[in-house]
This record gives sequence, structure tokens and C-alpha cells, in this order.
Amino acid sequence: MDSFRKLWLLIFLGAGVLMLQYHVSTTWNTTNISVPSSYSSASTSGSEEIVQAVVSKLQLDTSIVNVVGKKYIQELALQISRELISSSKGCDYSISNTIEWPEPTLYLITPTYRRPEQLAELTRMAQTLMHVRNLVWLVIEDANSTTELVTKLLDKTGIEYHHMIAPMPEQFRKKKIKPRGVSNRNRGLEWIRANATKGVLYFADDDNTYDISLFQEIRTTKKVSMFPVGLCTKFGVSSPVVKNGTFAGFYDGWLGGRKFPVDMAGFAINLDFLLKRPKASMPYKPGFEEDGFLRSLSPFEPKEVELKADNCTKILVWHTQARKNEPSAAVDFNKYGNTNIIKLKKILV
Repeated sequence: MDSFRKLWLLIFLGAGVLMLQYHVSTTWNTTNISVPSSYSSASTSGSEEIVQAVVSKLQLDTSIVNVVGKKYIQELALQISRELISSSKGCDYSISNTIEWPEPTLYLITPTYRRPEQLAELTRMAQTLMHVRNLVWLVIEDANSTTELVTKLLDKTGIEYHHMIAPMPEQFRKKKIKPRGVSNRNRGLEWIRANATKGVLYFADDDNTYDISLFQEIRTTKKVSMFPVGLCTKFGVSSPVVKNGTFAGFYDGWLGGRKFPVDMAGFAINLDFLLKRPKASMPYKPGFEEDGFLRSLSPFEPKEVELKADNCTKILVWHTQARKNEPSAAVDFNKYGNTNIIKLKKILV
């Protein structure tokens, strides 16, 4: 191939790539696509037919055809088109934010309180939730006012959130073992009853580690679903017992006479089911919060539990719990008064 022919070919290739990139970016970024539940990638034969039809109708400039050759150009266009279709099959994640997904909204209730680990744990959790679509995050502090640093963190995530407060009643603050998170979760239940009608509720504490696939699993909850929680109790896991694909009891390091001996992170509730039980709430009873709440969903029995995580054979949430840290030491203002350390100290507890 002489140099003049090569030049024309390079120009044609460059222009073609630019046009393809522009077409793909504008289509994916500006068009909402309605995807049915049965959606799957186009079949190879169907894609090939489309490519062949489009390429056969290409209107090429005669000067380019004379130099490069129509057959050569069409073969090149075929190869580019096939590669583009093949590559696009793995692009579900990059276009997920532009697709109208016909799936239930997830409502996550996260109790939190000011402590040295608070921002670290909320940051870790937020980095996971940023990859979950159709999510509403209720972050509820045990405080008399919201923490500005928490609000700033939530603002950065792009997640739809509601930042609220629900201080623990004074009579429980004096207890040796406090019912932490109960006022927060009950406040979240109040918000849901006032603002939501459809979807799935999950109590997502900020000291857990979540596999992103958990959130897709629980979207299909019809009443109450359950699944294993790792790093929980002396058994190392809290889980429903499944035998021959059927619920057969509970496996937990502390049964304590509970009807539902499960961890807070081990179940999800359909909102339609919840809202038909207006008195459902969580008791201020340390160790029995989960059991008390699930009992309040009556009529509901353990045998009705929907088993998730591949019949409870996978661990998709871990009760990791960050190591407790002492409050940070006081800063020597005489030594560090005009340095970055002062700003860092304002972040710490």
C-alpha cells in the first residue's frame, strides 16, 4: 500500500473512531433506557445482522473509495462495529446510573453516634453504598444536633440521604448496658411510615462490612428475608439453619430464649409487610432488640423466613467492628498553632 493510500486510511480510521466515541458517549449519557426484567445482551446472530445491514448502507465519499477501496473500508467497518458491540456487553456498571431500573427502593437505617471511629466507619460504608442504585440512606445520630462533619461526608457521596437525630432517652443513658441504636432505628421507622410506601427496609449499622451483592439479594424480599452474618458471637457466624433447602432453626452463639436469635444485620423487611403492622417497633431491651422487633411483626413465624445468600451458604455481611480508640490527645497550640494539625484536630474526637 503506497503512502498516499495509507494516509487516507489513517484519516478514515481516526474520523470513524471519533464518530463512534461521540455517538456512544452522547447516547449513554443522555438517554434513559427502560430495561425489562428479562433483559439480556443481544444475541450474537442478532447483533451480526444489525452490523451487516448498517455497513451495507454506508454512504462513502467516492474519492476515499477510489483510493482505499470500498470492500476494504466495509470490512474495516465490520470489524470496528463487532468490537464495539462485544465491548459494550460488559458496560452494565458504567451505564447503570442512566437506566431506569424497575426494582424496589432500598431504605437503609444506620444509627450512629460521635466517637473516634465514626467518620472512618461511615466513610467505609459510604464507599460501598455509592455503588448501589435506587437507595435511600437514613443516617440517624444519637445526639441533640447533627454533626457537621457527618453531613459533609454524606453530601460528597451523591447518595440520596436523610440526616436526622434521635437522642437516647435519659432514663436509658444511666443504665450500665445501654440499648444503643434503638431510638435511632425507631426514628427511622417513623420516617419510613410517613414517607415511603414500597420498597425494602434494612438495618445497616456503620460498624459492618457489606458485600455489594447483598443489596441486590434483599430487593426481592416479600415479607422478611434472612441471611448469615459473619464475625458474630463465639460461633463466628449467626445464621438460619437450612436443611434440604428448608428453614430448620437458628445457629447463634447466644440463644437467650429468643424466638428470633439473629443479628441486626441478618434480616430485611418488605415495606408493604411492615406498613400493615403500624405498631411494629424496637424495644429498649439490650440483647433483645432484634427479637423484640421481629416479634412485633406478628403474625409472623420463623418458618416463614425467606432464605437468601444461596440458601444461607454465603456470608455477605460481616460484623467487623473497628477497634475502639481513645479520644485523641490535646494539641500543643504553642507548637502547632499555625500548622495543618489544628485543622486535623477538628476532625478527630
